[in-house]
Amino acid sequence: RLALEYAEAASVTPPTVDDALRTRLAAHFDAQALTELTALIGLQNLSARFNSAMDIPAQGLCRIPEKRS
Repeated sequence: RLALEYAEAASVTPPTVDDALRTRLAAHFDAQALTELTALIGLQNLSARFNSAMDIPAQGLCRIPEKRS
């Protein structure tokens, strides 16, 4: 859950990763694991933005539920 919270905070514009979140992350992940997690989050963001900019449709591998009104 903490990794997901981090991914969400790192993915919004502007990112909302604050000192409190960094402290909780440091209690659960060592520096190498946090670096790898951050790299993966960044890679997925790059991929999503690239696909959106190029109008590349989703391939159905990760369906996102429709927003409820």
